[in-house]
Amino acid sequence: MKIGIPKERVFEESRVGLAPAGVYGLTQAGHTVFVEKGAGDGSNFSDTEYEQVGAKIVYTAEEVYQRSDMIVKVNRVTDEECGLLKENQILFSALHLAVSDKRVLSTLLEKKITAIGYELIEQNENLPVLQAMSEIAGQVSIQVAERLLESTNPLSRGVLLGGISGVAPAAVVILGAGMVGTMAARAALGRGASVIMLDKDVNRLRRIDALFDRKITTVRANPYTIARGVKYADVFIGAVLIKAIKTPHVVTEEMVKTMKKGAVLIDVSIDQGGCIETSRPTSISDPTFVVHNVIHCCVPNLPALVARTASYGLTNATIDYIQSVADKGLAAALTEDTGLAQGVCTYAGYCSKEIIADTLNVEYRRIHFFSTN
Repeated sequence: MKIGIPKERVFEESRVGLAPAGVYGLTQAGHTVFVEKGAGDGSNFSDTEYEQVGAKIVYTAEEVYQRSDMIVKVNRVTDEECGLLKENQILFSALHLAVSDKRVLSTLLEKKITAIGYELIEQNENLPVLQAMSEIAGQVSIQVAERLLESTNPLSRGVLLGGISGVAPAAVVILGAGMVGTMAARAALGRGASVIMLDKDVNRLRRIDALFDRKITTVRANPYTIARGVKYADVFIGAVLIKAIKTPHVVTEEMVKTMKKGAVLIDVSIDQGGCIETSRPTSISDPTFVVHNVIHCCVPNLPALVARTASYGLTNATIDYIQSVADKGLAAALTEDTGLAQGVCTYAGYCSKEIIADTLNVEYRRIHFFSTN
């Protein structure tokens, strides 16, 4: 199979679809891999490294898309990339269609793209690709919060995350006990912060209690406890995920108004619409804005701050799926792996994810494969 790795077009996205280590496995299996010149620069992977593992360097995005049967990306497709996709191509990428422009879905349907969303691939009731990026996002959110607490502008609280003897540490309140929340809690606790975790699932909270030896305060989430947590926090991390749909605003603007002056809100859910009513997407170069004297940070691609680690993590999480489709063909790979099939959002001109079809008001059809024997 011919596989293309384009340079990412989303603003300030420095990750790459596959690290050279992943490309090596594909080329060793006899597949052809086209890498757009400079695609790995943001992650410190040179064109030479890709050539050394058997990839072919091409000089335009158009060439990558036109010569490839499968496209492997990091971030959602842009309008420009929609124009480059060719009919019946396979696309591996984060998609987040529920919060994307409907024109993207229309293009995928018109061109009969098999679009596989990283955020929807399942394995043993987990989301393995999403979890890999969530591990990073959770840790990075605390690094970012730590910097935003510093006395860098008149609004900053000037608080040391871990405190010192005789001076209390910062209060870090985390909403959501999934992978993002767990890793944020680990990073915050490691820095000496006082950590509170909220989640509506008590079993998840029990897991947090066991994992951190009850060093984190766990609270069942409801509007009352969320409001109290928001008001108490020096740092509030929003880490809510509802698979395939836009994240609801569980933190209201009225709650934000009660926060301490200079408190930090980091909405890690922003790539699915955000869980905080006052959130709006920001960028790595301009990450913050202020509402009601509260510093908001809502960068959708937080893992791109550590692009090399993130690209390796993404490769580790995706390469088996990519290799399976390349080696066995699409139908066989999806038939053998129902978890991978769960990631398919569009197929043969139809939306194959019912919840997305309902959200965007398009026709839904289940995937049906026909034997070629």
